[in-house]
Amino acid sequence: MTSPLPNAGSLTDVRGLRVGHFTETRRPTGCTVILAPDGAVAGVDVRGAAPGTRETELLAPTNAIEKIHALMLGGGSAFGLDAAGGVMRWLEAHGIGVQVGPAQGHERTGKPIRVPIVPAAILFDLWIGDASIRPDAASGYAACEAASTDPVAEGNVGAGTGASVGKLFGIHRAMRGGLGSASVTVGGITVAALVAVNAIGDVIDPSTGLPIAGARSEDGQRLQGTMRSMLRGELAASLQPGSATTLGVVATDAVLTKAQATKMAQMAHDGFARSINPVHTMTDGDTIFALATGASGQTASLTLIGALGAEMMAAAIVRAVRAATRLTGPGLPELPCANDLAGT
Repeated sequence: MTSPLPNAGSLTDVRGLRVGHFTETRRPTGCTVILAPDGAVAGVDVRGAAPGTRETELLAPTNAIEKIHALMLGGGSAFGLDAAGGVMRWLEAHGIGVQVGPAQGHERTGKPIRVPIVPAAILFDLWIGDASIRPDAASGYAACEAASTDPVAEGNVGAGTGASVGKLFGIHRAMRGGLGSASVTVGGITVAALVAVNAIGDVIDPSTGLPIAGARSEDGQRLQGTMRSMLRGELAASLQPGSATTLGVVATDAVLTKAQATKMAQMAHDGFARSINPVHTMTDGDTIFALATGASGQTASLTLIGALGAEMMAAAIVRAVRAATRLTGPGLPELPCANDLAGT
């Protein structure tokens, strides 16, 4: 699906990055891969209480690896981390990875062992359709095959295929989430964001302060306003940890160190806070990765880059739900999209 929204830029505007989706046809789930074939300095900041991640500890500024080769965001809860193995296989087949020495049996030829570095994070979408169907290694490989520098498809694709928002009062009162992206170029440096929005909370338009997708009233006809309800003392549904999660990537073509990339990821969580309420909850595994390709050859104020990253993240979250479409079908919950309840 291609976003029906006017183009606001996307993660692929950052030189050195390609993005590909795998969208499962048997049930709403999938994965999204961000490829950095020439490597990218990376950082991460995890603020949700129920994350599902892989290789995030490696991104700490004190640890050895300087660059990664891909990121994988997926549905399927912890099962979906398997898709990162397919990304590794694709990268290995294309000779991409950290060289660690000659392969056994190839000492005379000097053929190197290359280990691709692929951090990953997943969101929970198992309650939509057949939970035994989730992204696997073949899904990750297919997303790599589909990767390009074209504008990123938005809405219910890739990691955003089975996403939903506004679940604090139960899935029967929730709405459709999705995947969105945005970018900006300032002073010759591009900063961009990509996000799969699957939050427990409502999605807020920062320009108005009003919810545009989230928990619905008991009759399903209007937006409830989760925080307004909580302030009135209305009790939320009892939800299991890990039943949601919003996953984001901020990226730039500026030159950054690992410590600076980590700070960029931290600042990008401001974009989550502007556009999702409540956020970083006990049932979310909210995670943001940061990438710096250095392709511009320029350095810039980290305050500027971090602030722009937060702004692009907030914009991408809004775009994700505005590009989403209604979920309906046999055995699936009926989840309207933002356009269905616009103006309520």
